[in-house]
Amino acid sequence: MQVSGTIVVILVILVAANVEAKIYERCDLANKLEAAGLEGFNGYTIGDWLCMAHYESGFDTSFVNHNPDGSSGYGIFQLNSAWWCYNGVTPTENLCHMDCHELLNRHILDDIMCAKEVVSSENGMSAWDSWKQHCYGHDLSEWLRGCHVNAKPNKKVDS
Repeated sequence: MQVSGTIVVILVILVAANVEAKIYERCDLANKLEAAGLEGFNGYTIGDWLCMAHYESGFDTSFVNHNPDGSSGYGIFQLNSAWWCYNGVTPTENLCHMDCHELLNRHILDDIMCAKEVVSSENGMSAWDSWKQHCYGHDLSEWLRGCHVNAKPNKKVDS
């Protein structure tokens, strides 16, 4: 009977997480990122952040990706459990001092604060393979088209 009680608790947690989750629209996310001070942060533009988040999670705050090494990426920026947060499973450095499940809701300020830690590390945005593959050195103006932000879409960053 304890197994079914555990399953019920897990299902309730998953349903609650999904109710709190959000898939952001591109311009809505651009505005949130700009308001959080990400334009120009460590030399990166809102275009860089939007491009990376699109390829990492499709702007979905509830996205979890399980990696071959046993770690998992969490939330809109796919912050890795081996380095940035604690998931109760993966050995971690927990450099953002947070539970990974806190990254799975619509409130992304904590995700942004942790992503700033990632970008402040020696790898910068190169920590995200998707940014290196799809965003670095590309024209990022399309990511801001139609959005009312004061961002500079084509700033180039060496990494």
